[in-house]
Amino acid sequence: MYQQWVVIPHQQEAMSSPSLFEPETETPTPPNNLIPSLPDDVALNCIARIPRCHHPTLSLVSKPIRTLLSSPLLFTTRSLLNCTQSLLYLTLRSRASSLQWFTLHRTVPSPLLAPLPPIPSPAVGSAYAVLGSTIYVLGGSINDVPSPHVWLLDCRFHRWLPGPPMRVAREFAAAGVLDGKIYVIGGCVADTWARSANWAEVLDPDAGRWERVASPAEVREKWMHASAVVGDRVYAMADRGGIVYEPRSGSWESVGGELDNGWRGRACVVEGILYCYDYLGKIKGFDVGRGVWEELKGLEKGLPRFLCGATMADLGGKLCVVWECQGNGKDMEIWCAEIGVKKNSNGELRGQLGWIGKVLSVPKGSSVVHLSSVAL
Repeated sequence: MYQQWVVIPHQQEAMSSPSLFEPETETPTPPNNLIPSLPDDVALNCIARIPRCHHPTLSLVSKPIRTLLSSPLLFTTRSLLNCTQSLLYLTLRSRASSLQWFTLHRTVPSPLLAPLPPIPSPAVGSAYAVLGSTIYVLGGSINDVPSPHVWLLDCRFHRWLPGPPMRVAREFAAAGVLDGKIYVIGGCVADTWARSANWAEVLDPDAGRWERVASPAEVREKWMHASAVVGDRVYAMADRGGIVYEPRSGSWESVGGELDNGWRGRACVVEGILYCYDYLGKIKGFDVGRGVWEELKGLEKGLPRFLCGATMADLGGKLCVVWECQGNGKDMEIWCAEIGVKKNSNGELRGQLGWIGKVLSVPKGSSVVHLSSVAL
């Protein structure tokens, strides 16, 4: 049975904040008297274990608790206690070309969708990367002009911060995170390659600056339509083939024909398997070690065919899919499903449909842009 989803209002917090690249000057301490009958360190330990879906109600208990819920100390404690939860961040483009951001997280009895503050400079064709509790929005074109700008969404407090700009302007680039660094590949025009050799570059967040990544001319493409990190390698797909970069060895390779022929559309990696949907609208998984595509079976009666307008994310070890669906009248519907994926005893990929339902109605002409998963 389909579950009912609800949209709730979300308080937009101030967007002015110190840069993530500036060191903290003070060590945070818990507010006093969190729970009067307990020492504050014990109370902090207890509160950090409470699921985030209950935080709005918890913030009404007292001012010290409300202060703690918006403190970096809480997120650090949750991470140390291994109590983080994976939340979804959905980006939609409206018919007026503006970008809308939402959080989507499961609650009991119904999941919740909440709007976020808009990105200060919306662009078309940005690349996305998640590093820790931050979503990096890289480049994209503004008024048909590619941009090097980088915006950071601090998902702890839902604040937008400017990041260090890339060395060159990019649109429709590939991006991936490995060993705490962000790699961006392609998306720059041919004359830019000749001038700067910055076809690929890497950001070290600790240093707060981008550095050039040397790349051979034969792997260069202007636009990338998909990217993923599998193992210790960054995969980037262009219209005419794809490439693989291994940062540790600095080596580049062309993508094999098997992967190239099957990978079209937005993809994600769950437990080392690359998932996407093919031209028939079926979800398939690619085992890089075996070099073969397999259909994700067990979902034949539960999901539609994803012919367009769908994107995926790894939601704490489960495959989450968001897609566009025909609505009534002037509206279009956005649906979401959570799928448990695993291999059976025969080595086949099997999917088990968890929750599924409509999350939002939007005007026709809107479209799904990106789906990110962040552990908080």
